[in-house]
Amino acid sequence: MNFLSRREYSRLELGRRLAPHAESAEEVEALLDALVEQKWLSNERFAHSVVNRRASRVGTRVILQELRQHGVDVEQTEIIKEELMATELERAKQVWGKKFSAPPDDPRSYAKQYRFMASRGFSGRILQQILGDWEDDPA
Repeated sequence: MNFLSRREYSRLELGRRLAPHAESAEEVEALLDALVEQKWLSNERFAHSVVNRRASRVGTRVILQELRQHGVDVEQTEIIKEELMATELERAKQVWGKKFSAPPDDPRSYAKQYRFMASRGFSGRILQQILGDWEDDPA
């Protein structure tokens, strides 16, 4: 209960944390089943918690990867993916605006801004919408 009182955990993550303190894997599974049954533990709540915590700073790819690492099922991640894709452009513009004050004016600054945003998990399509396509020959 101490773990769950601080933040939401996925079933997989909580199982990993409890395993060293249990005598057997069956004991951990029984406890996890009881927590799910009593609605103390929910992968769906955990997924929404991750989205609320991370969406303002990172792109859809990073959030989905984190959910997969924590054992959230495919159906739930697909629902979240659709929700995040609807707002990814606006979120990317906010992240870009916090870091950069002006659009890139040369290939080096374009690459720097592109790498920064890509490292945050935003798709190339979104980055092209924000930064545009860099052309060496403006005509």
